[in-house]
Amino acid sequence: MKRVIKVLKDATRIWRFFGLYGGFHSVLAHWKGTAVLMKVAGPGVTQPIFLRVPSSDVQTYGQVFRNLEYGFSVEPPPETIVDAGANVGLASIYFAAKYPQARIIAIEPESSNYELLKKNVAPYRNIQTLNAALWNENALIDLIDPGVGHFGFITAQGAPAASSSNLGKVRAITMDRVIDDYGLDKIDILKIDIEGSEKEVFADTSAWIKKVDSVVIELHEYLKSGCEQSFYKGTCGLANEFKHGENFCVSRSGRLKPH
Repeated sequence: MKRVIKVLKDATRIWRFFGLYGGFHSVLAHWKGTAVLMKVAGPGVTQPIFLRVPSSDVQTYGQVFRNLEYGFSVEPPPETIVDAGANVGLASIYFAAKYPQARIIAIEPESSNYELLKKNVAPYRNIQTLNAALWNENALIDLIDPGVGHFGFITAQGAPAASSSNLGKVRAITMDRVIDDYGLDKIDILKIDIEGSEKEVFADTSAWIKKVDSVVIELHEYLKSGCEQSFYKGTCGLANEFKHGENFCVSRSGRLKPH
């Protein structure tokens, strides 16, 4: 009975976004006992998007394309966007559709997310992908699964908590290395959703923050104490601030504004 209730709950959740088509894929996944790929459309997006069902992909889709978490305005339009914590590429696709002239660099450390990211953004010539974790040094660090879904992987140095699962080492890269490797003179939007690693990334921004005009970030103080303090210290020159959904938005020029 518990399994039947879970199947119905998952199917109902997906039904809200994708109707009978989504409900069918949810039931199919539970029947197979494994996640299945579902091809969907995104508002304003011409290419198909692939989501795993069941997974947190559907929730992320809702945040990006239904709740418009990145639906702020930027004038003039951005030319360079870095998407750190790109997951399966939904925010990058949203930006690519809204700002087709922009160069977008999508950074994602976890391998299954990264493979789906590449599949999703393959039709977009202006999106480049990087399999790495944003961090405060160029090194190998631990990738940890706290069990909250594909959007919740954590990067850290040292042994994980007893309740977490260590998935092994992943490449970590600094913002100044990203800037150097991709030859970036300026970053118009730095979007960050990295599950607490913002504490380390913003601990010392002296080498790169001057090249960033705007930062859009989901802060995870509840995961790691000190995230907010580190972020505001590291972005002290970006004085224009507003909140958009779950994201804190700061801008140097004031180009980034709530819609």
